[in-house]
Amino acid sequence: MDAPLDFDAEALDAYSRAVVGVVESVGPAVVSISRRGPRGPAGAGSGVSYTPDGYVLTNAHVAAGARELEVGFTDGTTTRAHVVGFDHATDLAVLRTSEPAASHASFGDSARLKVGQLVVAIGNPLGFSSTVSAGVVSALGRTMRARDGRAMEGIIQSDVALNPGNSGGPLVDSRGRVVGVNTAIILGAQGLSFSVPIDTAKWVVAELMTTGRVRRGWLGISAQNRPLSRDLARRLGLSHASGVEVSGFDERGPAAKSGLRAGDVVVRIGVQRVESVDDVHRVLGRWREASDGPLEVEVVRGQELVQLGVVPVEAPL
Repeated sequence: MDAPLDFDAEALDAYSRAVVGVVESVGPAVVSISRRGPRGPAGAGSGVSYTPDGYVLTNAHVAAGARELEVGFTDGTTTRAHVVGFDHATDLAVLRTSEPAASHASFGDSARLKVGQLVVAIGNPLGFSSTVSAGVVSALGRTMRARDGRAMEGIIQSDVALNPGNSGGPLVDSRGRVVGVNTAIILGAQGLSFSVPIDTAKWVVAELMTTGRVRRGWLGISAQNRPLSRDLARRLGLSHASGVEVSGFDERGPAAKSGLRAGDVVVRIGVQRVESVDDVHRVLGRWREASDGPLEVEVVRGQELVQLGVVPVEAPL
């Protein structure tokens, strides 16, 4: 009769050992970030050191627009930091501190995460430094809206307790590897927290450390989602009955100099079928001027399909 109790105690001990191990391994690499704007103090957040020479990963909404940044380490020391670059489309930013941290964390592989897996968040919620909360991965592949309106895909949902101030802190697996960057909570909800996957962060970090920005393609169009009649879609051989209607052009953009017209409904770009504005963003997010040539754009114009070629340029800042 005592076996179940012994089993529960053993499982609890294993859980505790896992969380304690994560905290001991990653905790010293987690930093607090205080910012000052033009009118004084403008909020705080968390971050994680990921190199021995002072690079810190955090949220864009924590770092962008700050006049001054101060980073605090777990030993109580502080140092100034500057923004290397930020990307609102993924809510990620890279800082460089004046003094390196005594410890740095390693990045894991968010593609290997499983629903139900143990994860730990470390940060500074509501100003309480070095706070630890643990839970499980609740869902994978969520989609959220970034502040610039783009769809943030692959978002990790967990039931880890997060509060204001946790933003930018790491989500860590049981092996002490960073698998996400905590980015959002839903006020009033319980057990709903969201993190940007570290696989996305690796790409953004590489872009920011190389050029200080994330390079994406740009067409210079304004557009909106547009349904197509099923009869028209069937007659044109389309597998989907929606697209993106071009409503206007930025004269600086390449689309204004192409054969695109206002009223055209984009249904394909390259090999990617287009059903919504998010599909256009996905294609342009992967485009690289150095390696990619013109994009073939297929549009519905009136009752016909028309193929056009457009060469994107790097999106302006």
